[in-house]
Amino acid sequence: MAEVAEKGSISIHTENIFPIIKKFLYSDHEIFLRELVSNAVDATQKLKKLASLGEFTGELGELRVEVSFDKKKKTITVSDRGIGMTGDEIKKYINQIAFSGASEFLEKFKDKADAKDIIGKFGLGFYSAFMVADEVELISRSYKAGEDETARWTCDGSTEFELTTAKREHRGTDVILHINKDSEEFLDEWRIKGILEKYCKFLPVEIKFGTKDESEEDGVDAEGKTKYKTVTKDRIINNPNPIWSKSPGELKDEDYLKFYKELYPFSEDPLFWIHLNVDYPFNLTGVLYFPKVKNDFELNKNKIQLYSRQVFITDEVKDVVPDFLMLLHGILDSPDIPLNVSRSYLQSDANVKKISQHISKKVADKLQELYKKDRADFEKKWDDINIFVKYGMIADEKFYDRAKEFALLKNTLGKYYTLDEYREYVKDLQTDKDKNTVYLYTSDTGKQHTYIERANRKAYDVLVLDGVLDSHFINTLEQKLDKTQLKRVDSDTIDKLIVKEEKLESVLTQAEQEQVKSVFEKAINNQNMTVAVDALSADDMPVLVTMSEWMRRMKDMAKTGGGGMYGMMGNMPDSYSVSVNGNHRIIQKILKAESDEQREKLAKQAYDLALLSQGMLSGADLTNFVKRSVELVG
Repeated sequence: MAEVAEKGSISIHTENIFPIIKKFLYSDHEIFLRELVSNAVDATQKLKKLASLGEFTGELGELRVEVSFDKKKKTITVSDRGIGMTGDEIKKYINQIAFSGASEFLEKFKDKADAKDIIGKFGLGFYSAFMVADEVELISRSYKAGEDETARWTCDGSTEFELTTAKREHRGTDVILHINKDSEEFLDEWRIKGILEKYCKFLPVEIKFGTKDESEEDGVDAEGKTKYKTVTKDRIINNPNPIWSKSPGELKDEDYLKFYKELYPFSEDPLFWIHLNVDYPFNLTGVLYFPKVKNDFELNKNKIQLYSRQVFITDEVKDVVPDFLMLLHGILDSPDIPLNVSRSYLQSDANVKKISQHISKKVADKLQELYKKDRADFEKKWDDINIFVKYGMIADEKFYDRAKEFALLKNTLGKYYTLDEYREYVKDLQTDKDKNTVYLYTSDTGKQHTYIERANRKAYDVLVLDGVLDSHFINTLEQKLDKTQLKRVDSDTIDKLIVKEEKLESVLTQAEQEQVKSVFEKAINNQNMTVAVDALSADDMPVLVTMSEWMRRMKDMAKTGGGGMYGMMGNMPDSYSVSVNGNHRIIQKILKAESDEQREKLAKQAYDLALLSQGMLSGADLTNFVKRSVELVG
């Protein structure tokens, strides 16, 4: 046992700070391992820096950090071969600086709920060890020539410490935690491995944790088949040189795709990616991928990880990344964001706001570049990326201004147009008597096929807007585009959707129109259906059932999370307009029917046909329709 060199008491103004540390850090107690490993990595990198400057000329050897545990002794050890410390340096950095930081922390944040989130700002990383340990032992040997005596510091969680000499063959530091009874969950290989993989996966120095067995080729057997043998190798937890730490010029597409699989092993390949590399007015590196997004886009959120100098911070990046880009995947790394951050810090920090704005601009620039470089390929990707673009245009004024140059509209024929191109394409034919250009659209090409055909017969074009955000996107377009209205193709008759000066004449007299209306109201017998007799083309359906654009849009907004008035609209019963085509031959048949019963039966049949064309006929109504059809054709 080494001779005791010094015992002492750490000078602080509070009786015992360790219970305070434990209290504030308790909910994140697993981060003790992140803090200790990060410290070991820092010590290693400092040595490499000194060597590069010629201030250390000794043998560097294998520079890695090793984590180990002993279940019987109830210890966890973090070892490095970095710069190490002398006894005096331990007293300075461990006893004085860290504890003065602790005192400052205590005074400033003892009454604040998010105090635990900013421990790292006060040099308390090392002392997070006391969340899980009854005693912490530090054995360190400095790299400095002539100062190679090893120092051993121990502390039991009180303000008393003991500093002695010890033996250590190589320079560097061992931090040995004697785990307390409440924290024995950490004396488990898979628990430790999980924490290291979560926080230390991309640290810039190799992290070794135990060993693993791997299968290797071992020649061929007599039949010429490959033989394999099992070999034991060091288990290296991390990738010290992730792609975001490299220059884009060093990388190929395969490198980006391989890294994506490393992050998201069960995902489809991304569509493309953006490599961020900013050094002014803030530091930011990273790679953001555009995944193929399914319609249930909530499942695709929270896939971006935030790092600081390759140390994992969080995957809650809402305040760092614009909300509309939360669907992206990838990594962001900024040393300007401290390791321990609170939500209030992220929301108020000026650098964070700049980073968010920069990411938005870089994404817009990348999309613009792809559009200009190869429009045909951009159109192929549009169905997958339009959710990002539309979300951005809805949520961010600046992004809208950038995106309007490359945002595309797709019609039912599968053709794509920019916003300006589409206006030019439809304005001559689809402008109403009030000089408004009317964009017709469908939210379901299958259910609304009858209405699409009616529009096409008049040479009108129909857009496909069937995405989860399109009800909001439609409102944005109407607000932004001058004298432009968007109307769903089944929200009324075509003549009412695009009102022209000229109108079709009705073949019915006023009295006949009143009679037809009365027959249909009795046949339908539904107060949520408003019946009108209209003069439509003889080629149109005898009856059309529509919901007004305004009513349907309010209900769509309610379904996608609109509050206030939208929420109230969502609870209201559906109300529809029933447009009876007075110029259709079936109406003449109804008027000439022999009895009121026969007239109502024919009217009900025509009405049910309209419902059937919209997928609105089901249950007993569908059964009765089929029976009635058999009677009528029998």
